[in-house]
Amino acid sequence: MMSLSIEEKKRLRGIGHQLKPVVYVSDRGLSEGVVQEMDRALEDHELVKVKFSIPDREAKREVMGDLAQVCEAELIHVIGNMGLFFRKAQKPNPKLSNLHRHL
Repeated sequence: MMSLSIEEKKRLRGIGHQLKPVVYVSDRGLSEGVVQEMDRALEDHELVKVKFSIPDREAKREVMGDLAQVCEAELIHVIGNMGLFFRKAQKPNPKLSNLHRHL
């Protein structure tokens, strides 16, 4: 996986700030359905916000890291219960991609 520069992460955080969460992770952690939905969301949108309903801070950070690893995405930013994830799409759809819509 490629590592993004600080400037690229800043730009992605700026775009992500106005996004609504499209994937929700409960305190039961990562299920196959969550991983599939995350894969689909990343392929469609490239930059997605995920809401985690996990009260324990350490457990939440661990699940966020696991989700990024399983989906081969980069965790760009964490604030509270939200995580911002990025993965370049193989065939970006300009109508769906959050990156193309915010150029």
